[in-house]
Amino acid sequence: MLKPEYTPAVDAPSAPARSYRVITYGCQMNAHDSERIAGLLDQAGYVALPAHEHTEIGPADVVVFNTCAVRENADNRLYGNLGRMATFKKEHPGMQIAVGGCMAQKDRDLIVSKAPWVDVVFGTNNVGSLPILLERARIEQASQVEITEALQTFPSNLPTHRELDYAAWVSISVGCNNTCTYCIVPALRGKETDRRPGDILAEIQMLVDQGVQEITLLGQNVNTYGVEFGDRGAFAKLLRACGDITGLERVRFTSPHPAAFTDDVIEAMAETPNVMHQLHMPLQSGSDHVLRAMRRSYRSERFHGILERVRAAMPDAAISTDIIVGFPGETDEDFEQTLQAVRRSRFTNAYTFQYSIRPGTPAGEMANQVPHDVVQERYERLVAVQDEISWEENKLLLGANVEVMFTTGDGRKDQATDRISGRARDNRLVHVRVPSDPADRPRPGDIGEVTITYAAPHHLVADSPIRNLRRTRGGDAWQAHQDQPDVTSRAVGLGIPALAPRSR
Repeated sequence: MLKPEYTPAVDAPSAPARSYRVITYGCQMNAHDSERIAGLLDQAGYVALPAHEHTEIGPADVVVFNTCAVRENADNRLYGNLGRMATFKKEHPGMQIAVGGCMAQKDRDLIVSKAPWVDVVFGTNNVGSLPILLERARIEQASQVEITEALQTFPSNLPTHRELDYAAWVSISVGCNNTCTYCIVPALRGKETDRRPGDILAEIQMLVDQGVQEITLLGQNVNTYGVEFGDRGAFAKLLRACGDITGLERVRFTSPHPAAFTDDVIEAMAETPNVMHQLHMPLQSGSDHVLRAMRRSYRSERFHGILERVRAAMPDAAISTDIIVGFPGETDEDFEQTLQAVRRSRFTNAYTFQYSIRPGTPAGEMANQVPHDVVQERYERLVAVQDEISWEENKLLLGANVEVMFTTGDGRKDQATDRISGRARDNRLVHVRVPSDPADRPRPGDIGEVTITYAAPHHLVADSPIRNLRRTRGGDAWQAHQDQPDVTSRAVGLGIPALAPRSR
């Protein structure tokens, strides 16, 4: 039955192709799924909204929200934006709104109840159904809700609309076999499903042939790859196989789990030239008491042992982490142990989160929730300690020569400061002075060497000349898209958490 608040899409005769945009909340896996969503819409005849027309949610004919169920602010942002979309729909007859991702998988009925003007709700396991559901909503003039519990097709089998020409994500597994008490992801994405190594390497080769020179291997627990087909050494073997792909300059991966992190992976990282000496290793807490309550199957000493072995094999390794502050039952002593772990670990940077109740998780039902003002005070202390460490670690690079792959979108102040931004091999953000001669200016994807002249907690500056600039195939791919902007409008607006940029 058609709800009175529902505004059906109207099909105008001989109308031009309908525009779309995708808004993403959450993790890299969601961002990767959004590129697949955009690719599906491209294939179905929709046209990505040109980048210069993007607003926060935009006036596109189809707006897709790809949601997160892990972080509270993602919930709040989604429902706030859906409220605003009701007004947009009244002003733009025919507009359609779709909600997918983890929150859609979890709150399938609640979304339509709270926002009955939403046309389509689809889950993490049936991304490929979106174009059909949009058409069905248009024809039937009613909201379509379709959630499947089992994975229908691996996301990498779907068409893609990539955000970058020179870098790409490659998903090697979907789902998670762990039972962390604060996390609802296993319930939403299911048990771990692994791709076959040959399929992964074929996709990487295809991407390299298109000009991609950096790939990031993705998995909920990327280093447990191979558990489904019984090969515990599969991830290390995959890293080494990436080293045999000509033209692949940089390989990264995220996120590993400390409990499953083995020495063969460390050896593969150290011995494979294009695998970056960068590691994101989630700590979550430095207290064994809290780790037990979180149901994290490692303890603090094991975690530090991994870092010690990584640094013994790769002294230049940059290590980042995730930390949750204020988990239920966390005492002052527990938090002090986290601060001690942070000081001992010397992380290059840390993604820090204040614990918030996530419905449907065991931790959300624990009685000993920590008061918000206590969580806030601890959070601020942790950020201050980590910022100081990050700054000290970055200052060690003053005067160092580093290789930078130039990027787009990493430097919000580049125009004002006459700089261009890029990433060092350890993924540190580097802002580089723009050469005065336009012929010497790098394109996104090009690679050059610079000397670091200034260090801040979350970025480096190189006001020295660029040396040994290489015009890469990734830069060529970027240039080709600039020459054909109608083919390459960027559709995927990413909401991945990032470290706040500091003034420079």
